[in-house]
Amino acid sequence: MAPPRRPQCTGGSVPQPVTLDRRDGPHGEIVLRRRGDHHEIIANGCFLMDTSDGRSERRLVDAAFEALTAAADATTPKSAEKRPALLIGGLGVGFSLAHAAGNPHWGRIAVVEREEAIVEWHRSGPLATVSGPALADPRSVILRTDLLTHLREADDLYDALCLDIDNGPDWTVTEDNDALYAPAGLALCHGRLRPGGVLAVWSARPSATFERALRNAGFSGVRTEEIRVARGVPDVVHLGVRPA
Repeated sequence: MAPPRRPQCTGGSVPQPVTLDRRDGPHGEIVLRRRGDHHEIIANGCFLMDTSDGRSERRLVDAAFEALTAAADATTPKSAEKRPALLIGGLGVGFSLAHAAGNPHWGRIAVVEREEAIVEWHRSGPLATVSGPALADPRSVILRTDLLTHLREADDLYDALCLDIDNGPDWTVTEDNDALYAPAGLALCHGRLRPGGVLAVWSARPSATFERALRNAGFSGVRTEEIRVARGVPDVVHLGVRPA
């Protein structure tokens, strides 16, 4: 089982969690809990994320945008039709989507989420306070499908892929997610990006093995950025660029 994405506080008084919803689906159990003023998502008994911080989820989107613009001609005016298209893998608690929608320089913002329960929590449940304005943004669309299925079958091309569906390439939530970080999965990511496009992958810790896999899959400029968070060890974002 994957370790916690966010280490729980060990000192002081920690509020006991209250289960708000629990669903059994094709990918296992998914649970929404409230702990004090925050909400958290548990998948198959594995703590995924909560609403207590969010800086690394926002940084995931910003790091991709910065890498994308660094590779482009910054002096070329961009019309609304040419704003970069973004695919976010995993809706989660909505921080990445909300932050992307707050940036007017993004064009289409597609979010792939396979768990119907998570989508409902955002559309009409407690997580609407995070994502409501972003979901109403005309650039945003929720794609109810598995990420690998979308990468394999869709015709869309993107300028950036921001993936945040696991605790990292080495700590997947379900075994079938392993395929995303394998050579075939990274080849799908590479093929879904336009030349000069960026792949950004959230992780709870750095992975030299995954960096090598990115290079072997044809990505250039591979690097790992560390993001300090409110508690626990720093998160990281793995970055790679599809050569132009």
